[in-house]
Amino acid sequence: MTPRKQGIYASFLFKQNISRSISDAPPTHYTLKIQSFSLLTKNTINKYESTAFKAGGYEWKLVIYPNGNKSKNVKENISVYLAMAAAESLQTGWEVHAVLRLFLLDQNNDNYMVLQDAVRKERQFHRMKLEWGFDEFIPLKTFNDGANGFLVDDTCVFGADVFVCKERGREKRECFQIIKDPILNKHSWQVDNFSKLSTEYIESKTFNAGDHKWKVKLYPNGKGTGLGTHVSLYLALESPPPNSEIYAEFTLRILNQLNANHDYDKATYWFSASDKEHGWSRFITTSYFSHTSVGYLVKDTCIIEAEVTVHRVYNPL
Repeated sequence: MTPRKQGIYASFLFKQNISRSISDAPPTHYTLKIQSFSLLTKNTINKYESTAFKAGGYEWKLVIYPNGNKSKNVKENISVYLAMAAAESLQTGWEVHAVLRLFLLDQNNDNYMVLQDAVRKERQFHRMKLEWGFDEFIPLKTFNDGANGFLVDDTCVFGADVFVCKERGREKRECFQIIKDPILNKHSWQVDNFSKLSTEYIESKTFNAGDHKWKVKLYPNGKGTGLGTHVSLYLALESPPPNSEIYAEFTLRILNQLNANHDYDKATYWFSASDKEHGWSRFITTSYFSHTSVGYLVKDTCIIEAEVTVHRVYNPL
Protein backbone atom coordinates (compact mmCIF):
# COMPACT_ATOMS: atom_id res chain seq x y z
CA MET A 1 0.00 0.00 0.00
CA THR A 2 1.40 3.39 -0.99
CA PRO A 3 2.05 6.05 1.70
CA ARG A 4 -0.75 8.14 0.16
CA LYS A 5 -3.23 5.27 0.49
CA GLN A 6 -2.06 4.58 4.02
CA GLY A 7 -2.95 8.17 4.91
CA ILE A 8 -6.34 7.91 3.24
CA TYR A 9 -7.23 4.70 5.04
CA ALA A 10 -5.90 5.86 8.40
CA SER A 11 -8.42 8.72 8.39
CA PHE A 12 -11.42 6.40 8.47
CA LEU A 13 -10.09 2.94 9.31
CA PHE A 14 -11.53 2.15 12.70
CA LYS A 15 -15.02 3.63 12.48
CA GLN A 16 -18.04 1.41 13.15
CA ASN A 17 -15.84 -1.68 13.83
CA ILE A 18 -15.09 -1.83 10.12
CA SER A 19 -12.14 -3.63 8.58
CA ARG A 20 -10.82 -2.05 5.38
CA SER A 21 -8.24 -3.89 3.31
CA ILE A 22 -6.81 -4.11 -0.19
CA SER A 23 -7.41 -7.14 -2.42
CA ASP A 24 -6.13 -8.00 -5.88
CA ALA A 25 -8.94 -10.54 -6.28
CA PRO A 26 -12.25 -9.27 -7.71
CA PRO A 27 -15.60 -9.94 -6.02
CA THR A 28 -16.77 -13.53 -6.27
CA HIS A 29 -20.50 -12.97 -6.48
CA TYR A 30 -21.34 -9.60 -8.01
CA THR A 31 -19.79 -6.58 -9.74
CA LEU A 32 -21.65 -3.34 -10.48
CA LYS A 33 -20.20 -0.76 -12.86
CA ILE A 34 -21.82 2.69 -12.71
CA GLN A 35 -21.11 5.15 -15.50
CA SER A 36 -21.96 8.87 -15.24
CA PHE A 37 -22.04 8.52 -11.47
CA SER A 38 -22.30 12.30 -11.01
CA LEU A 39 -25.76 12.23 -12.63
CA LEU A 40 -27.06 10.38 -9.60
CA THR A 41 -26.34 13.38 -7.43
CA LYS A 42 -27.23 16.01 -10.02
CA ASN A 43 -30.63 14.38 -10.59
CA THR A 44 -31.13 14.10 -6.80
CA ILE A 45 -31.33 10.31 -6.93
CA ASN A 46 -31.02 9.57 -3.23
CA LYS A 47 -30.94 5.79 -3.56
CA TYR A 48 -29.80 3.40 -6.28
CA GLU A 49 -30.62 -0.33 -6.24
CA SER A 50 -28.86 -2.83 -8.46
CA THR A 51 -30.53 -5.71 -10.23
CA ALA A 52 -30.79 -8.92 -8.23
CA PHE A 53 -28.00 -11.50 -8.14
CA LYS A 54 -27.84 -14.97 -6.62
CA ALA A 55 -25.49 -16.16 -3.89
CA GLY A 56 -25.85 -18.91 -1.32
CA GLY A 57 -29.25 -19.92 -2.64
CA TYR A 58 -30.83 -16.47 -2.20
CA GLU A 59 -31.24 -13.30 -4.24
CA TRP A 60 -29.49 -10.08 -3.22
CA LYS A 61 -28.93 -6.57 -4.47
CA LEU A 62 -26.59 -3.68 -3.78
CA VAL A 63 -28.13 -0.49 -2.42
CA ILE A 64 -26.10 2.71 -2.81
CA TYR A 65 -26.82 6.16 -1.39
CA PRO A 66 -24.53 8.47 -3.44
CA ASN A 67 -24.93 11.34 -0.98
CA GLY A 68 -25.26 9.25 2.18
CA ASN A 69 -28.26 7.63 3.81
CA LYS A 70 -30.28 10.65 4.95
CA SER A 71 -32.59 8.50 7.08
CA LYS A 72 -29.54 7.77 9.25
CA ASN A 73 -28.31 11.36 9.09
CA VAL A 74 -25.21 10.41 7.10
CA LYS A 75 -23.36 13.35 5.60
CA GLU A 76 -20.31 13.70 3.32
CA ASN A 77 -20.11 9.94 2.83
CA ILE A 78 -21.40 7.32 0.41
CA SER A 79 -23.54 4.65 2.10
CA VAL A 80 -23.53 1.11 0.68
CA TYR A 81 -25.59 -1.88 1.78
CA LEU A 82 -26.36 -5.44 0.82
CA ALA A 83 -30.10 -6.14 0.73
CA MET A 84 -32.03 -9.36 0.43
CA ALA A 85 -34.19 -9.29 -2.70
CA ALA A 86 -37.52 -11.12 -3.18
CA ALA A 87 -37.95 -11.25 0.59
CA GLU A 88 -41.63 -12.05 0.13
CA SER A 89 -40.56 -15.53 -1.02
CA LEU A 90 -39.04 -16.28 2.38
CA GLN A 91 -40.99 -18.52 4.71
CA THR A 92 -42.60 -16.67 7.56
CA GLY A 93 -40.23 -16.58 10.53
CA TRP A 94 -37.19 -17.53 8.43
CA GLU A 95 -33.79 -15.88 8.80
CA VAL A 96 -30.51 -16.12 6.90
CA HIS A 97 -27.09 -15.64 8.54
CA ALA A 98 -24.42 -14.32 6.19
CA VAL A 99 -20.97 -12.74 6.20
CA LEU A 100 -20.68 -9.92 3.69
CA ARG A 101 -17.79 -8.13 2.02
CA LEU A 102 -18.32 -5.01 -0.08
CA PHE A 103 -15.83 -3.85 -2.71
CA LEU A 104 -14.79 -0.64 -4.47
CA LEU A 105 -12.35 -0.78 -7.38
CA ASP A 106 -9.21 1.36 -7.37
CA GLN A 107 -8.94 1.84 -11.14
CA ASN A 108 -5.46 3.35 -10.90
CA ASN A 109 -3.91 0.29 -9.25
CA ASP A 110 -6.35 -2.39 -10.46
CA ASN A 111 -7.16 -3.62 -6.96
CA TYR A 112 -10.10 -3.35 -4.60
CA MET A 113 -10.81 -1.67 -1.32
CA VAL A 114 -12.72 -4.26 0.72
CA LEU A 115 -14.99 -3.44 3.66
CA GLN A 116 -16.29 -6.01 6.12
CA ASP A 117 -17.06 -6.36 9.79
CA ALA A 118 -13.82 -6.24 11.78
CA VAL A 119 -14.50 -9.64 13.41
CA ARG A 120 -16.35 -11.08 10.38
CA LYS A 121 -19.57 -11.08 12.33
CA GLU A 122 -22.53 -12.86 10.78
CA ARG A 123 -25.44 -10.59 9.89
CA GLN A 124 -28.99 -11.81 10.30
CA PHE A 125 -31.32 -11.07 7.38
CA HIS A 126 -35.06 -11.48 7.93
CA ARG A 127 -38.29 -9.62 7.18
CA MET A 128 -37.66 -7.08 9.92
CA LYS A 129 -34.08 -6.45 8.77
CA LEU A 130 -33.55 -6.89 5.04
CA GLU A 131 -30.29 -5.01 4.59
CA TRP A 132 -26.88 -4.65 6.22
CA GLY A 133 -23.88 -2.60 5.23
CA PHE A 134 -21.94 0.54 5.95
CA ASP A 135 -23.42 3.97 6.61
CA GLU A 136 -20.02 5.58 6.01
CA PHE A 137 -18.65 3.38 3.25
CA ILE A 138 -16.22 6.03 1.99
CA PRO A 139 -15.98 9.84 2.40
CA LEU A 140 -17.21 11.71 -0.68
CA LYS A 141 -14.04 13.80 -0.74
CA THR A 142 -11.88 10.66 -0.92
CA PHE A 143 -14.17 9.02 -3.49
CA ASN A 144 -14.29 12.05 -5.80
CA ASP A 145 -10.52 12.62 -5.81
CA GLY A 146 -9.41 11.10 -9.13
CA ALA A 147 -5.92 10.49 -7.76
CA ASN A 148 -7.37 7.78 -5.51
CA GLY A 149 -8.75 5.84 -8.48
CA PHE A 150 -12.24 5.19 -7.16
CA LEU A 151 -14.02 7.54 -9.59
CA VAL A 152 -12.33 7.80 -12.99
CA ASP A 153 -14.02 9.40 -16.01
CA ASP A 154 -17.15 9.58 -13.86
CA THR A 155 -17.17 5.77 -13.64
CA CYS A 156 -16.88 3.53 -10.57
CA VAL A 157 -17.13 -0.18 -9.83
CA PHE A 158 -18.68 -1.69 -6.70
CA GLY A 159 -18.88 -5.35 -5.77
CA ALA A 160 -20.14 -7.82 -3.19
CA ASP A 161 -19.38 -11.23 -1.72
CA VAL A 162 -22.06 -12.98 0.33
CA PHE A 163 -21.29 -16.13 2.29
CA VAL A 164 -24.40 -17.75 3.77
CA CYS A 165 -23.45 -19.48 7.02
CA LYS A 166 -26.76 -20.86 8.22
CA GLU A 167 -30.50 -20.65 7.87
CA ARG A 168 -33.09 -21.22 10.51
CA GLY A 169 -36.65 -20.59 11.53
CA ARG A 170 -37.42 -17.88 14.05
CA GLU A 171 -40.15 -17.49 16.57
CA LYS A 172 -43.41 -16.33 15.08
CA ARG A 173 -43.63 -12.55 14.87
CA GLU A 174 -46.51 -10.41 13.80
CA CYS A 175 -47.50 -6.79 13.44
CA PHE A 176 -51.02 -5.72 14.37
CA GLN A 177 -51.89 -2.20 13.28
CA ILE A 178 -54.95 -0.25 14.35
CA ILE A 179 -55.58 2.51 11.83
CA LYS A 180 -55.72 5.93 13.46
CA ASP A 181 -58.45 8.17 12.01
CA PRO A 182 -59.53 5.66 9.33
CA ILE A 183 -60.83 7.17 6.11
CA LEU A 184 -64.10 6.14 4.46
CA ASN A 185 -63.54 5.54 0.75
CA LYS A 186 -66.46 5.55 -1.67
CA HIS A 187 -66.71 4.02 -5.15
CA SER A 188 -69.59 4.32 -7.62
CA TRP A 189 -70.22 1.83 -10.41
CA GLN A 190 -72.78 2.10 -13.20
CA VAL A 191 -73.86 -1.18 -14.79
CA ASP A 192 -75.47 -0.85 -18.22
CA ASN A 193 -77.41 -3.44 -20.25
CA PHE A 194 -78.13 -5.48 -17.14
CA SER A 195 -80.58 -7.82 -18.92
CA LYS A 196 -77.87 -8.80 -21.41
CA LEU A 197 -75.33 -9.92 -18.80
CA SER A 198 -74.51 -13.56 -19.53
CA THR A 199 -71.55 -14.35 -17.26
CA GLU A 200 -71.76 -15.70 -13.72
CA TYR A 201 -70.54 -12.38 -12.35
CA ILE A 202 -69.05 -9.06 -13.40
CA GLU A 203 -66.55 -6.89 -11.52
CA SER A 204 -66.21 -3.18 -11.01
CA LYS A 205 -63.00 -1.33 -11.68
CA THR A 206 -60.40 -1.59 -8.94
CA PHE A 207 -60.49 1.16 -6.31
CA ASN A 208 -58.29 1.98 -3.32
CA ALA A 209 -59.25 1.97 0.34
CA GLY A 210 -56.86 1.85 3.29
CA ASP A 211 -53.78 1.26 1.06
CA HIS A 212 -55.42 -1.83 -0.41
CA LYS A 213 -57.20 -2.52 -3.70
CA TRP A 214 -60.83 -3.65 -3.86
CA LYS A 215 -63.54 -4.59 -6.33
CA VAL A 216 -67.29 -5.05 -6.20
CA LYS A 217 -68.60 -8.32 -7.66
CA LEU A 218 -72.14 -8.49 -9.01
CA TYR A 219 -73.84 -11.84 -9.64
CA PRO A 220 -76.86 -10.94 -11.83
CA ASN A 221 -78.45 -14.40 -11.48
CA GLY A 222 -77.46 -14.88 -7.86
CA LYS A 223 -74.94 -17.03 -6.04
CA GLY A 224 -75.26 -19.80 -3.46
CA THR A 225 -78.59 -19.66 -1.67
CA GLY A 226 -79.63 -16.76 -3.90
CA LEU A 227 -78.99 -18.55 -7.19
CA GLY A 228 -81.88 -18.02 -9.60
CA THR A 229 -83.92 -15.88 -7.21
CA HIS A 230 -81.76 -12.96 -6.10
CA VAL A 231 -79.11 -10.50 -7.22
CA SER A 232 -75.94 -11.20 -5.21
CA LEU A 233 -73.43 -8.52 -4.29
CA TYR A 234 -69.92 -8.94 -2.79
CA LEU A 235 -66.89 -6.88 -1.87
CA ALA A 236 -63.58 -8.49 -2.91
CA LEU A 237 -60.02 -7.75 -1.81
CA GLU A 238 -57.80 -7.54 -4.91
CA SER A 239 -54.33 -9.21 -4.78
CA PRO A 240 -54.25 -9.67 -1.00
CA PRO A 241 -50.78 -9.89 0.59
CA PRO A 242 -49.83 -13.46 1.61
CA ASN A 243 -50.63 -14.32 5.25
CA SER A 244 -52.02 -10.83 5.91
CA GLU A 245 -55.51 -10.00 7.15
CA ILE A 246 -57.41 -6.75 6.68
CA TYR A 247 -60.35 -5.83 8.90
CA ALA A 248 -62.77 -3.59 7.02
CA GLU A 249 -66.17 -2.05 7.58
CA PHE A 250 -68.14 -1.75 4.36
CA THR A 251 -71.51 -0.89 2.87
CA LEU A 252 -72.81 -2.05 -0.51
CA ARG A 253 -75.71 -0.14 -1.95
CA ILE A 254 -77.93 -0.26 -5.05
CA LEU A 255 -79.21 3.25 -5.66
CA ASN A 256 -82.86 3.96 -6.24
CA GLN A 257 -82.86 6.23 -9.29
CA LEU A 258 -86.40 7.50 -8.64
CA ASN A 259 -86.16 8.37 -4.96
CA ALA A 260 -83.84 8.07 -1.97
CA ASN A 261 -85.09 4.63 -0.97
CA HIS A 262 -81.77 2.90 -1.67
CA ASP A 263 -81.25 -0.78 -0.89
CA TYR A 264 -78.10 -1.45 1.15
CA ASP A 265 -76.40 -3.82 3.55
CA LYS A 266 -73.51 -3.18 5.93
CA ALA A 267 -70.91 -5.52 7.46
CA THR A 268 -67.46 -5.82 9.02
CA TYR A 269 -65.11 -8.61 7.98
CA TRP A 270 -61.52 -9.92 8.14
CA PHE A 271 -60.36 -10.25 4.52
CA SER A 272 -57.34 -12.39 3.57
CA ALA A 273 -55.81 -14.32 0.67
CA SER A 274 -57.81 -17.40 1.62
CA ASP A 275 -61.02 -15.47 2.27
CA LYS A 276 -60.92 -12.45 0.00
CA GLU A 277 -64.59 -11.69 -0.64
CA HIS A 278 -67.63 -11.15 1.52
CA GLY A 279 -71.17 -10.03 0.85
CA TRP A 280 -74.72 -11.19 0.39
CA SER A 281 -76.01 -14.02 -1.80
CA ARG A 282 -79.58 -12.79 -1.23
CA PHE A 283 -78.97 -9.05 -1.54
CA ILE A 284 -82.27 -8.28 -3.34
CA THR A 285 -84.83 -10.44 -5.08
CA THR A 286 -84.57 -10.45 -8.85
CA SER A 287 -88.29 -9.76 -9.34
CA TYR A 288 -88.30 -6.70 -7.07
CA PHE A 289 -85.00 -5.37 -8.46
CA SER A 290 -86.17 -5.73 -12.08
CA HIS A 291 -89.52 -3.96 -11.62
CA THR A 292 -89.03 -0.68 -13.51
CA SER A 293 -91.45 1.26 -11.30
CA VAL A 294 -89.36 0.53 -8.18
CA GLY A 295 -86.34 2.48 -9.42
CA TYR A 296 -83.36 0.16 -8.96
CA LEU A 297 -83.18 -0.80 -12.64
CA VAL A 298 -83.99 2.08 -14.98
CA LYS A 299 -83.49 1.82 -18.75
CA ASP A 300 -81.66 -1.47 -18.08
CA THR A 301 -79.09 0.38 -15.92
CA CYS A 302 -78.34 0.13 -12.22
CA ILE A 303 -75.93 2.11 -10.04
CA ILE A 304 -73.96 0.42 -7.26
CA GLU A 305 -72.03 2.16 -4.50
CA ALA A 306 -69.40 0.77 -2.15
CA GLU A 307 -68.13 2.44 1.00
CA VAL A 308 -65.04 0.85 2.58
CA THR A 309 -63.16 1.77 5.74
CA VAL A 310 -60.09 -0.24 6.81
CA HIS A 311 -59.76 -0.31 10.61
CA ARG A 312 -57.08 -2.92 11.35
CA VAL A 313 -54.27 -4.73 9.53
CA TYR A 314 -52.43 -7.86 10.63
CA ASN A 315 -49.11 -8.76 9.00
CA PRO A 316 -46.72 -11.59 9.90
CA LEU A 317 -43.10 -10.49 10.17
